[in-house]
Amino acid sequence: MATPTATSSTARPSRRRFLSPSSLARARSPRARSRTTRATSTRTARRPKRSARSNAKARRCTTACATRPRCTVKCASLRRASSSPAFASSTCAKRLKTRTASSSKKPALLVALASRRGCSLNHVAAHYTPNAGDDTVLKYGDVMKIDFGTQVDGRIIDSAFTVAFDPQFDPLLAAAKAATEEGIKCSGIDARLGEIGGAIEEVMESYEVTIEGKTYPVKCIRNLNGHSIGPYQIHAGKSVPIVKTAEDTKMEEGEIFAIETFGSTGRGYVVEDMECSHYAKAFDAPHVPLRLPRAKKLLSHITRTFGTLPFCRRWMEREDGGSTHINPKGAKQEKYMVALKNLVDNGIITAYPPLCDVVGSYTAQYEHTIILKPTCKEVVSRGDDY
Repeated sequence: MATPTATSSTARPSRRRFLSPSSLARARSPRARSRTTRATSTRTARRPKRSARSNAKARRCTTACATRPRCTVKCASLRRASSSPAFASSTCAKRLKTRTASSSKKPALLVALASRRGCSLNHVAAHYTPNAGDDTVLKYGDVMKIDFGTQVDGRIIDSAFTVAFDPQFDPLLAAAKAATEEGIKCSGIDARLGEIGGAIEEVMESYEVTIEGKTYPVKCIRNLNGHSIGPYQIHAGKSVPIVKTAEDTKMEEGEIFAIETFGSTGRGYVVEDMECSHYAKAFDAPHVPLRLPRAKKLLSHITRTFGTLPFCRRWMEREDGGSTHINPKGAKQEKYMVALKNLVDNGIITAYPPLCDVVGSYTAQYEHTIILKPTCKEVVSRGDDY
């Protein structure tokens, strides 16, 4: 509490100034108002500037606390600042790419994203990223799945996590995260894939979430799975179910697996829907004589730039055609959709449309990559925050 300032009993009272009608008219004149405006501008301009560090700190906290009163100290919600409300999905995807490249100690030429950057919202569980012209914006009530991978010399790490700003979705996120951790715990040499799925299902479906006053059981999305990973091959053949099955295939020493789980408040089953943005050249692509010259040219560009790793349409529309280090400027692909469709129809390129549960439902995803070593399993995608 501020202490009031003491006033001397002998102090003279302040005199109130009264303006004559002529003085009042002069004060209201346009010239007087302009002088007042200039004086105010001068006083504003003379205010001391905040340091760059203070500005950055205020920006970080304002972004993180978009739904709370503004503050100037760090808070727990700073971990969500990378994907804040009113944040464009395309901007999020670009920042992921930049951050991935800057985090590696290897030369940038050897580092690349191993998968398209998924930014799937709400009932869309996977395989969505904005195409050019898509102005989708992440809002406070959205649930976004960030799914991306990186590779060095063909060695791939795949990872995913979910971002939600409204705390009512926290149990949904906790269910998917706990189920992923259970899948990692049950994985190992000679572990049966069907039994791992049963353990994941038991943990996932022990959760429920209350949204807008209505309680929903969290269900596993039964037609989505984890997968094994090979050199330059993000899906190497084995699938890790997230529900109990009769699959008795075993994990083997030296194998790499992406343990990923999906929880949903909907029916727990996804179908292909919406405009496709994800593609990949088939690992065992057939040799097909292509009649369209444009299709031949596009296939050559995809093979040189991406190989068998997944890519999205937005990458090909960049000035470097998807890779700064492989292509010079001017490799941007234009009017390529007919050629791309021709490659898909011939089985050379595989399209991966968005996978959606029922509209109005919410889905969550978590994923880690593990290596099965002779004496242990190592989670190679683990970080300080996840």
